[in-house]
Amino acid sequence: MTSTGVVFTNTANVSDSKGKTAKSKILRVKKSPANRDYERRGVITLGAVLETEAGEAVVTSRPTDDGVVNAVLTKSK
Repeated sequence: MTSTGVVFTNTANVSDSKGKTAKSKILRVKKSPANRDYERRGVITLGAVLETEAGEAVVTSRPTDDGVVNAVLTKSK
């Protein structure tokens, strides 16, 4: 079985509280519940908190399984 997940990306599909979704540039990984070292290395996992151009967002997808980074905005800029 081959993996079709994301190996590298610099954008995420970010949804706001109104349900509007837009592609936004990822600036950095702020927090990762999976492993503290992932924050420093910039590894994106389910539940990671990202700083994006749209604001702070929490990842709701599994990037390595789904092949895309989907996130929900928690704090807008």
